[in-house]
Amino acid sequence: MSGRKHLVHSVVVDAPPEEVFAALVDWSTQGEWMLGTQVWAEGPADGVGGRITAFTGVGGLGFLDTMEIVDWQPPRLVRVQHTGRVVRGPGVFEVLSLPEGRSRFVWREELDLPLGAVGRIGFALVRPAFAAGVDHSLRRFAAYVTARRAASPD
Repeated sequence: MSGRKHLVHSVVVDAPPEEVFAALVDWSTQGEWMLGTQVWAEGPADGVGGRITAFTGVGGLGFLDTMEIVDWQPPRLVRVQHTGRVVRGPGVFEVLSLPEGRSRFVWREELDLPLGAVGRIGFALVRPAFAAGVDHSLRRFAAYVTARRAASPD
């Protein structure tokens, strides 16, 4: 039985792909929409080789997620490799163009679970809450992009 778990979640955003992508890769603001997470870049993180770090948790209880950007195709795709002790494996943020100036933001993860059978059992227990948190974050992201768009001086 494989320790890799595949997760795919998406949301429709009322903005064109260029705006969605720009909001998505504004790493320092991801904490405004990503539940319980603060993100920062380790130097420039706007292309292949860029490094990003995220802390997910409450107070000091949580985990550090280190990532390296391995594919960068604005305004369509960012692929990262999670390199931390808890979260490992590829992750993909993809922005698809929809009619009427809208986009679909797709968040994919292929997580390599730690601790063998214990990790698989633990993930099975937390997966519903994790999925709900991702879906909540995606709804917040769509609202964040809409608010960001409304505040933009165009």
